[in-house]
Amino acid sequence: MPATRRAALLTGAALLLAGCGLSIPTDPDGTLDRIRAEGVLRVGASPRPGWVETGDGQPGGREPRLVAAFADDLGAEVEWTVAGEEELVRLFEDGKLDLAVGGFTEDNAWVDKVGLTRAYTEVVVSGTTEAHVMMVPMGENALQSQLERWLDVHGGGA
Repeated sequence: MPATRRAALLTGAALLLAGCGLSIPTDPDGTLDRIRAEGVLRVGASPRPGWVETGDGQPGGREPRLVAAFADDLGAEVEWTVAGEEELVRLFEDGKLDLAVGGFTEDNAWVDKVGLTRAYTEVVVSGTTEAHVMMVPMGENALQSQLERWLDVHGGGA
């Protein structure tokens, strides 16, 4: 097939897809669109000293500060759920969380149950480098992509 014909077919296909309103990446469950429409980011927090501090009131620490700023960027308020990792994963599976923090590393045991952002910061602990990630719903690629782009700018100094 001549190169000009191939280019014309590819251009036509791109225009056809654009005309269908297809956007990439997508969220099959519409998570990012729902967050923006409802103005609520549902976040799970698992306590880990230095990363997520819990007690009376809302979680604090470096990751909750990042989450609050990300939510603000989306025009949303944060609705917090504090629980252990296993409970947070169950809440993801039930569609009740949009994001979770807890000082999670890329060597996370839940990688087959939730989506993990790419590492947004690295710290050395006892001579070992930990690459830190956040949890997102499996397959909600528009949310994950938006969060990762935001963390690229704001997350390194976590």
